Amino acid sequence: MVIQRWQSVLLLMAVVLMGVFSFVSLGQIQTAEYTFNFTALGISPEGQPTGGELPATVSTWYLFALSVASAALSLIAIFSFRNLQLQKRLCLLSVVMLIGVIVVSAVIGYRSFDGGTVSWSSIICAPFLSLIADIMAYQRISADQRTIRESERLR
Repeated sequence: MVIQRWQSVLLLMAVVLMGVFSFVSLGQIQTAEYTFNFTALGISPEGQPTGGELPATVSTWYLFALSVASAALSLIAIFSFRNLQLQKRLCLLSVVMLIGVIVVSAVIGYRSFDGGTVSWSSIICAPFLSLIADIMAYQRISADQRTIRESERLR
């Protein structure tokens, strides 16, 4: 007996949010000389240089890997509805990865350039919303697990 209702919607919401987070601009970092575009794939300079050449692009592949992995775990959790214990573990692992995404994003944004100011895009809320969705899905999976245990006990 499998109940799967809202947790699938919540997990799908987490997948979509982290998928968008992985590929759009997360914000801009403004220094005295340049403006840098910050994405999960890297930090690259914007515009034309006023003097000299453009600085190199800084790779942030580890942030991209974390965000895609958390989205993939939530997607796998949707399709593992026959094994509720596995689904709960995948949700917990996704929660841990989302906390890592939040921490790594903040560290990269605020520590990448000395004297730089960060203006975040609104998509920076995606890991927080995805975290909430994963936690709510975990709670609903646990409630379904309790319901199944109670119905089997009555038989």
